[in-house]
Amino acid sequence: MRRHHFHQVVQSEPETESESDVETMRCISCKEEYAARDAGTCKECYEEASETEEELKREIEDLKAKVAFLRFWSPLDHAHRGSPTPSGPIFPDVVLVASDDGSPGLPPVPVPAHKAVLVNRSPVFKAMLENEMEESRSGTIKISDVSYDALRAFVNYLYTAEAWLDEQMACDLLVLAEKYQVKHLKVFCEKFLLSRLNWDNSLLTYAFAHQHGAKLVLDAALSLITDNMDKLTKKEEYMELVEKDPRLVVEIYEAYLSKQVNTAVLKDTSTKS
Repeated sequence: MRRHHFHQVVQSEPETESESDVETMRCISCKEEYAARDAGTCKECYEEASETEEELKREIEDLKAKVAFLRFWSPLDHAHRGSPTPSGPIFPDVVLVASDDGSPGLPPVPVPAHKAVLVNRSPVFKAMLENEMEESRSGTIKISDVSYDALRAFVNYLYTAEAWLDEQMACDLLVLAEKYQVKHLKVFCEKFLLSRLNWDNSLLTYAFAHQHGAKLVLDAALSLITDNMDKLTKKEEYMELVEKDPRLVVEIYEAYLSKQVNTAVLKDTSTKS
C-alpha cells in the first residue's frame, strides 16, 4: 500500500529586507548601483540630465533666434513697391566705407554688400536705403568711428550670424549693433563680454555698458562691483571714473546702499520669523 506523506505548511512572517536582500539595478549613465524600488536613474544622473536639458533648451532658443535673424529677405515682401520681377533683385549692390580706416595717404578700402541684406538685417539701413537719402543714391555708406576690420566683421555677421571675438572686437561690434539696431548681434556681443567679466575689468566694462545700453553686462558688472566695495577706491580706474563721469560713481554707491538696505531688511524679517 502506497503511503502518503502530508506536510504542514506554516506561513511565517515576512522577514525584514536586509541590505544584502535588496534587489539592485545599475544606472545606464554612470554604472553605479541603486535600489530597484528607486527605478529610473540615480539622483546624480537625473540632476545632470535636467541641467543638460535646460542647456539644450537654451541652445535651441539661440538657434531659433539665429535662423530668424538669417531669414533672407524675399522679393515678394516688396512686390507692392513695383519691383521689376518677383525673382529679380530690387536693390543694386552697395559698399560700406570705414572712416577710421588706418591707411594714411591711401583711400579707404570699401566693404561690399547687398542692399537687400542690409535692409533685412537693420531697420536703420532699411530707412536709409528705402528712402531717397544720399546713401541710397550714391550706393556708398560711410560709417564713422569704426575700423576697417570691425566694419568687415560687422558686414560678415549680417550674412552669417557669426564673428570671431576678442574683448575689443566685441565692444566695437556692440557699438555698431546698437547704432544700426541689430539686436541679435548686440546680444551676441553682450554674452561674450559677460563671459570675460572679472574684477580687473569690471569698472571699465560697467562704464562701457552704461554708455551703450548693454543691460545684461551693466547689471552683471554693477553686481560684481557692489560685492567688492572695499576694494573699489584702490583701483586706478576708479579715480579716472571720478574725474570723467562722477555720475556713474554716484550710481554705484546708490546701488550699493540699496543692496545693503535690502540685505538688512531680509535679515530682520528672518530673525522675526
